[in-house]
Amino acid sequence: MAEERNGAAEYHAMFGQPTHDDRRLFEFLVVAVFQPGLSWKAAAGKIPVFERVFAGFDPAVVAGFDEETIEEIERDPEMIRNPRKIRAIVTNARAIVQLAPEFKNFADYWWSFAPSTDNIVRGPVNGQAGLGAVVAKDMKKRGFTFVGPTTIELMLVGTGVLQHERD
Repeated sequence: MAEERNGAAEYHAMFGQPTHDDRRLFEFLVVAVFQPGLSWKAAAGKIPVFERVFAGFDPAVVAGFDEETIEEIERDPEMIRNPRKIRAIVTNARAIVQLAPEFKNFADYWWSFAPSTDNIVRGPVNGQAGLGAVVAKDMKKRGFTFVGPTTIELMLVGTGVLQHERD
């Protein structure tokens, strides 16, 4: 019997590590979309399921999902079965694909927000007043959904664009 993967441990290990990998960034976005209303451990614990249902975190493939595929995911007993969030992942994958030709890929877009000097978030993460608000606003303008300022600020920290300095 294969050893079961621990998505929360995987997420915790990669959190804060700078990544320019499109699939890894999409993975963070998937967890970010599902996290509100859950603990980070509950959302991240589903990474193996997310990876299976969302085509190995390949946004180009997910962008092509049709209604039948989305409904299959909604019925998956291992999935967090929130239809709005599932559909948000497909919408976000389509928004990622639409970043071209302005950006080479999702990583190019994501890292375009990296501060040129101070990238340290001091105190608690508050996306309402920080870079998270700027990025969330831009993402929404580009068709992304379920990308609030606090969620995006946490994703900026998680992917290494920002560093979090704890008190």
